[in-house]
Amino acid sequence: GAAQRLASKLYHLDGFKRTDVAPYLGKNNEFSQTVAEEYLKFFDFTGMDLDQALRNFLKAFPLTGETQERERVLNHFSQRFHLCNPHTSTSQDGVHTLTCALMLLNTDLHGQNLGKSMSSQEFIMNLEGMNDGKDFSKDILKTLYHSIKNEKLEWNATVGGEECCVKPGSGKGKPFVQLPQDQKAVTYKQGFLSRKTHADIDGKKTPWGKRSWKTFYSVLKGIIIYLLKDEYQADKQWSEEAISVHHSLASRASRYHKRPHVFQLQTADWRIFLFQAQSAEEMNSWITRINLVAAMFSSPPFPAAIGSQRKFSRPILPSSVSKHSQEQQLASHNASLLRVREELEDHELSPGGRKGKAKELEEHKVKQEYLEYEKSRHEMYVRLLRAKLRAGSEDLDALETLLFESLEGEGEQGGMKKSHSSPSLNLEQKPTVKVKRNVSERRTYRKKIARKLI
Repeated sequence: GAAQRLASKLYHLDGFKRTDVAPYLGKNNEFSQTVAEEYLKFFDFTGMDLDQALRNFLKAFPLTGETQERERVLNHFSQRFHLCNPHTSTSQDGVHTLTCALMLLNTDLHGQNLGKSMSSQEFIMNLEGMNDGKDFSKDILKTLYHSIKNEKLEWNATVGGEECCVKPGSGKGKPFVQLPQDQKAVTYKQGFLSRKTHADIDGKKTPWGKRSWKTFYSVLKGIIIYLLKDEYQADKQWSEEAISVHHSLASRASRYHKRPHVFQLQTADWRIFLFQAQSAEEMNSWITRINLVAAMFSSPPFPAAIGSQRKFSRPILPSSVSKHSQEQQLASHNASLLRVREELEDHELSPGGRKGKAKELEEHKVKQEYLEYEKSRHEMYVRLLRAKLRAGSEDLDALETLLFESLEGEGEQGGMKKSHSSPSLNLEQKPTVKVKRNVSERRTYRKKIARKLI
């Protein structure tokens, strides 16, 4: 059929360049999924170790595109590897988890991080219970760890001088309509919300004609918010829009003053939505529950393309639901928070923010904004998971009451930025007094800090 012919041409580069492959394999429609399945049939991973198969696959073409597109391509790889090795003790989901973990490990061991690299024991501990609730073989994990440590994964980000940058989406059509509907998922909250789209993928401003407010009956079921025209009925197929909240952050829209009780939701691919609730209490509740769901079920990320280009690219954030326990999730988010804080400190001391070309300064600024956002997101996740585990209950109404009472008693936001915090953390702070220093004082101060780090 047409899918087979296209897959063959893509594999043999008959009329196509290597840079054309990923866009065809990563689209979320039935034809592209068939093309990807046919393309992967040209790879025989039988008897290979996962790292060997992954190396062969990543050499074939540059893995580029938007977050969801790259993840779909890697998911096709995982399916093919499992099909070629059906007798392995690792499930198909387990293969995908390991694939993501190897990419994380590759960046940790061979990236430009200044902190301590992950040890073999830490790598094994991070994957406990991730093979459909069971543990992976420790011998296999040790072998994979040392393979990546001794020889880094070459992620083919540039081919023949062609730079493969992540391109923003077109914003056309409904980007969320094909999210899976898990009818068994827990419903965490439902009620009427008005929604306005503020920014598309990668924070690109939504065109004025597409920013109007629309009212929906909203259901937070599992990690997805379904936006329905009518109230939820269990026996009906949900046909309206849906937004996944994995790796997202909800916060009070403190800079928006045209309507009351408005909060914003920033998603994993940096879309931004504004939502108006019916009361301040409802706004607080929506923010708390969205952030709690994101904290409980967001899987560990795997990195963006590795290559010769210096352009900063955010890590890929998988949409799959984490199978960690809540205690493991807390430990994972806490570890991520510590890493982000260290990286942010190092980044603030790097020369890119003080001198250099305009392009380099812009790259420095983009990474700075990303790290500050990640710090706020993980701080929120850690705080909510700690509160939930201390409460020892699945009663979210009671948890919300405890959270709001404790925060009112503190009389502060717990050190979290107002723009990124839950409304329950948005108590008024005294204005920060800024002290101006002259240029020579600032330079001397920075030099002293730099010497301390050497």
